[in-house]
Order: sequence, then structure tokens, then C-alpha cells
Amino acid sequence: MSSSSSSVPAGQAVPTHAPGTRPSNPARASGRRRFLIVAGLVVLAAAAIYGVRWWTHGRFIESTDDAYLQADSMAVAPKVTGYVAEVYVRDNQQVALGQPLVRLDNRQYQAAFDEAQANVNSRQADVARAEADLAQQKARIAQAGAQVDGARADARYAASQVERYAPLVKSGAETEERSAELRNAQTRATTTLNANEASLRVEQTQIATLQARLQQARAQLEVGEASARQARLDLDDTVVRATQAGRVGDRGVRVGQLVQPGTRLLTVVPVQELYLTANFKETQVGRMRAGQTVAIHIDALPGEPLHGTVDSLSPGTGSQFALLPAQNATGNFTKIVQRVPVRIHIDVPADARPVLVPGLSVVVDVDTRGASHG
Repeated sequence: MSSSSSSVPAGQAVPTHAPGTRPSNPARASGRRRFLIVAGLVVLAAAAIYGVRWWTHGRFIESTDDAYLQADSMAVAPKVTGYVAEVYVRDNQQVALGQPLVRLDNRQYQAAFDEAQANVNSRQADVARAEADLAQQKARIAQAGAQVDGARADARYAASQVERYAPLVKSGAETEERSAELRNAQTRATTTLNANEASLRVEQTQIATLQARLQQARAQLEVGEASARQARLDLDDTVVRATQAGRVGDRGVRVGQLVQPGTRLLTVVPVQELYLTANFKETQVGRMRAGQTVAIHIDALPGEPLHGTVDSLSPGTGSQFALLPAQNATGNFTKIVQRVPVRIHIDVPADARPVLVPGLSVVVDVDTRGASHG
């Protein structure tokens, strides 16, 4: 009886694979090993490149997405009370510095200015009259002085006549009657001189009175001119002008609306002077300095990032300027990482200006290499 298993020739290896399996392909196994080796080398090279880039560049980059575009917007409000007569601008319109925005009804202010100007004219007439009175009084003083000089000359002549005729009367060459006439003439001349001198003093005392009246008239003129200037300012303020260039936003003013001083009419946003405020953690600002370069990624511009520079760091964290600052000296304390606002200047290309407006969110990367720690 023969055996059921086939005989194996002498010197031939017995297969070791399990029944029902196919023998492995040496070429395929070798290719897999080469792929794994190449992949490992690529991963190592990528890791090395990333490590080098991180060591030379990445570790100096401080990033945050807590950043927003801002502009120093100006709320436009009137200085006087009145009804809105005209609105010269529309929503989102570009305006220049000093451009008229709104005009109020100015009739009452025009009347007040006309009244103040008429008062100025009246005060000017008072000054002119006071100056004329003073000039006239000076002329009177000159006239009185001339009369004093004439009376003094007459008095000297009368006295010389008395002295001249006294020896003649004593010698009998002239009569006593002639001597009496001369003495009487001397007395009248002296009396006239005294009267003219008194009149001169009276006229001179009027100078102080007239000068005081002139000063009073000039002071009243200054008051009237100040009132006229104030009335003119009120009249000019009925036209509300732009105090800076920018675009009109938040326009709530309407024709016929009664407005008071300080009433918000609209807002002028200087979109041409945008800047960026980025709130970095306190652990990120240690090497941050003014002048460092910044890469700015704006969601509204998904293409190439914009560029800028660090302008300045806030003198305090955001919590210090909050309406209700934190008071950590009471109760339990939990340390919370604070944020420091950093102002960044943006280099905005001309084609991006129409898109960039305050409030847009931004991702900021600050390159802190080369920071001066002096």
C-alpha cells in the first residue's frame, strides 16, 4: 500500500508559506521600502526647513487677531440753536476741510447782527462827537491863553505908564488927575488879567472832563464791536462746516429739524488717515518697539497682506482705561493675562482705500527682530 503524500526530491527546499497563500514579491517589497525612505527624508527636510525658518524668523513674529481698523472720526454738531434749512451732503459723500455741510435758518441771527452793527455805528458817532468836543475845548483854551497874554501885556503897559508919570506928577509937570487915570487904567488891566487867567483855568479843567467822556465813548464802542463780532460769529455758525476731510457717515439730520448746540448731525470719518489698533497679550510685547515692520491680513482683502509699522504702545493695558477699572486688592485674586493696545501705521495702496473703513477686523504679524532694548 503506497503513501498518499508525494515524495520530495532530495536537495529541494520545502516551501514555508501556509497552504492557500501566494508567495511574496521581492520587487514590490523593495519599492515600498524606498518610498518610505524617500517620504521620511522629505518629512525630515521639511521639518528641518520649518525649524530653520522658525529659528531665524518665526520665533520673532508676534501675532494677534484682536485687531481692528480705526480712524479719528469727528461728530459734527451746531454751535447755535435753529431749524435746519438745508443739508448740503448725502450719505457716504467725500467732503473737504471747511466744506459746508448743513445750513440753519439764519434770519434771527442776521437781525441780531444788523442791530449790533447799528449800535457800533452809533458808538462811533459818539466817539467822533467826543473827539470834536475835545478839539473845540483845546481851541477855547488857546483863545483864553491868547486873551491872558493880551491882558498881561496891557497890565505891564499900564504899570509902566504909572511908573513913567509918577516923577512928572511929583515935579508938577503932570497933574494928579493924570496920575489917577493911569493908576485906574493899571487897576482895570490887572483885573482883566486876573479874569482872563481864571477863564483859562476853567477852560483847562474842562479838558479832563471831555477826555473822560471820550474814553467812555471809546469803551462803549469796544463793547458794541464785541457784541457785533459775537453776532457775526453766531450768524456764521448757522452754516455748519467740516472740521476735517473725510466721508460722511451716520447722517441723521433732516430739513426742518430743530437742533440745539451739541446736537449730533452726522459724522465725518477721515478714511484717508486710517490706523490700526492691535491688542496684544502682555506676554507678546516684551520685544515690541516703535518702527518694527508689520504684516497686516485684512479679511476684506484676502489677497496679498498690507504692510505697516509699529507707531506706539499704549501707556496702560486696556483694563486701566475701562469705564469700571478692575480692583484686584479685594476678594480672591485670579491672574488674567492682560492685553496692551498697540497703534500701527498702515501703508494703504490707492486701490485698497475705497474698501478699508474703520471697524474691519485684521490679523496682525509684528516682526520683533532688531528690537532696541536700550
